[in-house]
Amino acid sequence: MKCPYCYQSDTEVVDSRDTGDFKIRRRRECLKCGRRFTTYEEIEKEDIFVIKKDGRREKFDRHKLITGIQKACEKRPVPLDKINEIADKIESRIRKENSLEVKSSRIGELVMDYLKKIDKVAYVRFASVYLSFSDIESFETVLKSLKKKK
Repeated sequence: MKCPYCYQSDTEVVDSRDTGDFKIRRRRECLKCGRRFTTYEEIEKEDIFVIKKDGRREKFDRHKLITGIQKACEKRPVPLDKINEIADKIESRIRKENSLEVKSSRIGELVMDYLKKIDKVAYVRFASVYLSFSDIESFETVLKSLKKKK
């Protein structure tokens, strides 16, 4: 590992910790300049493929997931950390299901489950796109179900 300060490759691991989510945090010290820095090791995961409604398969894209959640949460009091946490939980749940393929509808359901818990407006926004609301009655049905669960 090269030192980010002096670019020498003589470094020593001072401390290692498991951060969860299959990552290891390592504190390193450069043997030349003496400065310390942190690195993270992550297990390389197998690709997950998403099966779209029309049958196409595409690689799971975490960035695409985060973008969709961000759009639903736009101008809402949902911090970026929370959005990233939701994406982490969704990816983790998909991986725990031990399948390298997941239907896009399953991902949409998971997003709606998490959004419903943190912000009802973001939930309705996401649901309107995900469930393809075509009329006002569709909105009313979802809003009534939210009111009942309070």
